[in-house]
Amino acid sequence: MPAAVDLDTANKALTIGRSTGYALAKRDEYPVTVLKLGNAYRVVTAELHRLLGVQPEEAVGCSAPST
Repeated sequence: MPAAVDLDTANKALTIGRSTGYALAKRDEYPVTVLKLGNAYRVVTAELHRLLGVQPEEAVGCSAPST
């Protein structure tokens, strides 16, 4: 997963409507950190995971050690 995702993706994960999500981001009231990069909003993935209580894979693409 990338370090940041677009606001639409974060809105879907948080079940926030598109208009509401953009309004919250514009007012600096979004529930996690939003980065404004030019005309685009990006949400920090680690904070999104933390808010959702999701544990990202620690080693993506690595298999568990065999016993």
